[in-house]
Amino acid sequence: MAEKVEVSDDGLTYTATLRDNLKWSDGSDLTAEDFVYTWQRIVDPSTASEYAYLVSDAHVLNADEVIAGTKGVDELGVKADGNKVIFTLSSPSPQFMSLLSFANFMPQSKEFVEKTGDDYATTSEKALYSGPYTVEDWNGTSGTFTLVKNKYYWDADNVKTKKVNVQTVKKADTAVQMYKDGELDAASISGTDAIYNANKNRDDVVDVPEATTAYMVYNESGSTEALTNTKIRQALNLATDREGIVKAAIDTGSTVANALAPTGLETLPDGTDLSKYVAADYSYDEKEAAKLFKEGLAELGTDSVTLTITADSDSPVAKATVDYIKQTWEDALPGLTVEEKLVTFKQRLQDSKNQNFDIVMTLWTGDYPEGSTFYGLFTSTSSYNYGKISDATYDAAYQKALTTDALDPAAAAEDYKTATV
Repeated sequence: MAEKVEVSDDGLTYTATLRDNLKWSDGSDLTAEDFVYTWQRIVDPSTASEYAYLVSDAHVLNADEVIAGTKGVDELGVKADGNKVIFTLSSPSPQFMSLLSFANFMPQSKEFVEKTGDDYATTSEKALYSGPYTVEDWNGTSGTFTLVKNKYYWDADNVKTKKVNVQTVKKADTAVQMYKDGELDAASISGTDAIYNANKNRDDVVDVPEATTAYMVYNESGSTEALTNTKIRQALNLATDREGIVKAAIDTGSTVANALAPTGLETLPDGTDLSKYVAADYSYDEKEAAKLFKEGLAELGTDSVTLTITADSDSPVAKATVDYIKQTWEDALPGLTVEEKLVTFKQRLQDSKNQNFDIVMTLWTGDYPEGSTFYGLFTSTSSYNYGKISDATYDAAYQKALTTDALDPAAAAEDYKTATV
């Protein structure tokens, strides 16, 4: 929707000039004030948005104070000037340009939000649209809905597909069969390893890389005593056969993760992939794992521990992964019993936020092509730090990447590497 974005030489001011005659899907004018309102709303304490940290990490002026409630939203460094949106930062931000096109910062109409109140965006009729399509026939929970061309979209002439029917199919094998029968135009083959391997060599398969990493979170809040012990955690890490997991449980086109940042997220100036640069020297070492686990148990004054792994019940891949980890951990670590807790995706998220878990299987997809989208998850203050990990060295290295080294990708990569050593 912006005609251009200009950045000051010091990297502290971004000026986005909007296209003329922008409209909402109801035909009303879409203005620079709508963008300002979006940024203000996401940091407003009354909104309690989990993504408010993105504004803070991007160093938008006064973001921390607004989030803390010590300054009003009108003091945030985002202002409208005619058809321009002017962003003022307190220090340079390598990810800021990417945030301008991030979904959470798309414009919102203050008038519409206030008119719909608590019902805002709960159904297709309670939402207002600025993109190429509007949503119809979605009641908030329905598994089917329709995308309809938005006649008020600024580039509507180049939107060639007038309607898209979207259908949620819970079982991956059912979706693939519906595709083969001509009932769907697209279906994912990554639902299970069996589906993937049966279809991966088809001529009509298209690879769609995702910047996603699946990982386990240990609850270090203190509620799970065993996981407060460093040697126990180290033993679990050494007993985790990442290659074995991928081959046995996640053989769906996935690759082994040796870093939090996935391959392809960011390329450094010298051409090195960030993931390879920051990769830790992980090893699968059953002997050392057993030794550390035994020592950890002794420090805890016990000869056995039971740990529960929480994962999504609606994901065959998650179930297979937990099964594999349970078997290999119990084989490698005498005295360990692993129990499985499979819950709905919604319940798993709630349990994660409330630290109602010992170990939880989760994943994250990057929001923009820069390392902070992953390494920001585990700072002491992150709302996504479900395990309540607190490490001063990690926090300092992360902040250095966002401040001192913000405009030096190679130096920032070194900071991320330091954070995860």
